[in-house]
Amino acid sequence: MRKIIISGCCGHMGRVVADICANDPDMEAVAGIDLLAQPMDGFPVFSTPAACDAAADAVIDFSHPAALSGLLDFCIGRRLPIVLATTGYSDEQLAQIDEAAKSVPVFRSANMSLGINVLMDLIRRAASLLGEDFDVEIEERHHRRKLDAPSGTALMLADAAASALPYEAEYIYDRHSVRRPRDKREIGISSLRGGAIVGEHTVVFAGRDEVIELSHHAASREVFAAGAVKAAKFLAGIDTPGLYDMSHLIAR
Repeated sequence: MRKIIISGCCGHMGRVVADICANDPDMEAVAGIDLLAQPMDGFPVFSTPAACDAAADAVIDFSHPAALSGLLDFCIGRRLPIVLATTGYSDEQLAQIDEAAKSVPVFRSANMSLGINVLMDLIRRAASLLGEDFDVEIEERHHRRKLDAPSGTALMLADAAASALPYEAEYIYDRHSVRRPRDKREIGISSLRGGAIVGEHTVVFAGRDEVIELSHHAASREVFAAGAVKAAKFLAGIDTPGLYDMSHLIAR
């Protein structure tokens, strides 16, 4: 049985991860870390990583970018693998993650859904085949509580397209202040926030006489939490430090 510490356990995603672990005979949530430190059924909750003394095989983080430094220090000091499912990291924080991966296994993905990762492969293929003849635009929709925009997943999809295009793409996030015709090398990314939308992403390839749309719709948050738990199972069996993502999990 794999023992897991859940960072952000009092949040929406943290609670779903806890529920999945409670119903998985191979997983056990042994502790939580959350600034709120609200009581949880089945395991103790600590307000900071430094206060957590539970023995575990891995950490799953669904918290906030501000918690990153403390979590990485905790995992490096305890030699614990960590699954980072939080989004909205700065460039400086991404550099911190890369540095931490030299000491412990780090699994990072802006989206833990298997379907999203299949979509990324389809986008790379489409971008490679369609090339300069089609404009690429991305629209993402999320619930009103989401803090970052565009979503980390939208950026992943943009990166997938850009990696296969025959030119260096420029990401455009806000068109209302850009009063000029669309440049062929742009990838436009639009964000919508409202209601309880779990997550919807559409990549549009718009040509002169035809349009191709590739979409993914998440029906519940459980799909992301389930992916994070699978990642923790995978990472708990990894001894080699490094940066891992869904492609490693899928290929295994």
